[in-house]
Amino acid sequence: MDANFRKGPGAGMAASDLGAWFVREVFPLEATLMSVLQRYWQNKSDLADLKQEVYLKVYEAAKTRRPDPVKPFLLTVARNVVIDKIRKDQVVPIEAVADLDVLNIAADAPGPERQIQAREELRRLQAAMSQLPPRYREAIVLAQVEGLSGPEIAQRMGISRSAVSHYLKRSLRALADMLYGEPHTPRRPL
Repeated sequence: MDANFRKGPGAGMAASDLGAWFVREVFPLEATLMSVLQRYWQNKSDLADLKQEVYLKVYEAAKTRRPDPVKPFLLTVARNVVIDKIRKDQVVPIEAVADLDVLNIAADAPGPERQIQAREELRRLQAAMSQLPPRYREAIVLAQVEGLSGPEIAQRMGISRSAVSHYLKRSLRALADMLYGEPHTPRRPL
């Protein structure tokens, strides 16, 4: 017998025992389940339906064999329910795709419109970055591109940590204004 399942009602478990098992083992995991569903599903109005679909699938599977441990099984079912919902919402007939891995790649690949939009956003960011003073630009590149910490940036640039914080705060504010907001006159020039 598979180590991840225990015998279920088909092997002597009464329906009332299955219900008691479900309440005892599955319901306490609702907060974890909802957290996972919220992380993977943007439309909050669908969450209750997704949760019920997960519960139904777990309950139906447990009629034959109870999962043990329950939590990994529940989260795997949740993942599969979300994947199925994504596929249905994309209106891609599964019969049209011989290999399901191809469907996963197609779902993750950005379309041509998104690629054009990303290139334009990158051009705007490059233009905005070129308007920053050199030290501000250097600090932002070290932090956001190279992923250095404040102390590492301070050491690399030969400045104090408070200066790094100042450069980062001012350059991020300036970039945000140039890219998304109405430019405002800073109290002190960059």
